[in-house]
Amino acid sequence: MNQEIEQLEPKRIWNNFSKLNAVPRPSKKEEKVIEFMLNFGKSLQLETFKDEVGNVIIRKEASIGMEDCKTLTLQSHLDMVHQKNSSTDFDFDTQGIEMYVDGDWVRARGTTLGADNGMGVAAIMSLLESHDIPHPPLEALFTIDEETGMTGAMGLKGGVLKGKILLNLDTEEDDEIDIGCAGGIDITASRTYEEQTVPKESIAYSISVKGLHGGHSGMDIHRGFGNANKIMNRLLFKSTEEFGIGVSQIDGGSLRNAIPRESFATVVLKADRKEDFEVKISKWVEDIKRENSFVETNLDISLNKVKIPVKIMEKTAQDKILRAVYGAHNGVYGMSAAIPDLVETSNNIARIEVKSGKIRIGCLTRSSVNTAKIDLATSLKSVFELADCKVTLTGEYPGWSPNPNSEILEVLKDQYEILFNEQPQVVACHAGLECGILGKNYPEIDMISFGPTIKGAHSPDERVSISSVKKFWTFLLQILKNTP
Repeated sequence: MNQEIEQLEPKRIWNNFSKLNAVPRPSKKEEKVIEFMLNFGKSLQLETFKDEVGNVIIRKEASIGMEDCKTLTLQSHLDMVHQKNSSTDFDFDTQGIEMYVDGDWVRARGTTLGADNGMGVAAIMSLLESHDIPHPPLEALFTIDEETGMTGAMGLKGGVLKGKILLNLDTEEDDEIDIGCAGGIDITASRTYEEQTVPKESIAYSISVKGLHGGHSGMDIHRGFGNANKIMNRLLFKSTEEFGIGVSQIDGGSLRNAIPRESFATVVLKADRKEDFEVKISKWVEDIKRENSFVETNLDISLNKVKIPVKIMEKTAQDKILRAVYGAHNGVYGMSAAIPDLVETSNNIARIEVKSGKIRIGCLTRSSVNTAKIDLATSLKSVFELADCKVTLTGEYPGWSPNPNSEILEVLKDQYEILFNEQPQVVACHAGLECGILGKNYPEIDMISFGPTIKGAHSPDERVSISSVKKFWTFLLQILKNTP
């Protein structure tokens, strides 16, 4: 474990976060962290079990004098987004996260940190193992696969939970209390294409787009961060129009819920167009950097000569797919008319793979209004179908409708004001929290979401504020003492 991290206050949380981050826990591969959490609960001699899909539930009896309080379900997800810089040598399947302190922030070395949602998990662990914190009957729900499908929340059957109130510890601004979130749907476009032999007297280049912010495709979608897939497509489209390039392969982005930071492509063109091509690419790169200069200060677009590939895309297929990606909406699609400054509907063109006769494009569409979500998804489906793609819509999950009359909301608002002498921000978010899904099988449970300040989630720039974790812990303990 990282001794520097373990010495931070409150030590309970940071020690548990260090233990958790020593366990590999990428989405879809949570076997090790599930075993870790089962062993943790059993070591405390608490009721501990795993449900059919892999969620872990741990229960703890109330403190003396609080037995008549409502059972409180504390919920966080075990998995984390696995993103790293291209220059970082790291295996998320076998290695623990390497952390360090940077002023008021804890960061990871070249990878995501896992504060989303590891800080929530660590806080719950700290409560479960404590002997000196007053609390009502507690029920910890550790879900799996939140980041890539929310299959843990979807698979949790009704009747398992005993809690009357649920605290989701998965939001990322410490002055906010969340009472609603967006739903989402995955869009996948795929097709095959014929490959052609590279024409004689050709040269080949690699084009790379790197250095973008990336980030959470819900919480950060309004920040104007560049999308590496859209930037690369712009360069390829213009190069096709003016120089008739042939595309050999494209590899851009990674996970659906992460704004793509990097994209790489290999292209060929006639050798006698070399000088004009390099001049034009430089001009286009200058234009793109200037357009993004206020936000993407580290954007790096490079062009390098490489070995000529064996095959390139057939021209008609290439033209259709580049036009489709150009026409597909990316970013904010609409703002909420009901809640000020809330993104209502958006899309993230997250992943583009073109190689060896196969194309695959992955998007994540979000909205707090289900009909708007389906409308944008249908629009994207139509665009990709015009490029002869097969389009599937999968992984749909519901949003979480705000309940302004929530009893636990009033408790949180009152206690926040008492502790910090200011009013919290009561908000809905554009991220996909599990509350909406859990509410389908537990419609009577009173839900709220809050957490410490985390920046850059879903990117290697992810960091969590040390002072905010202390504030979050203080707030959580105050809530426990005042649960109805």
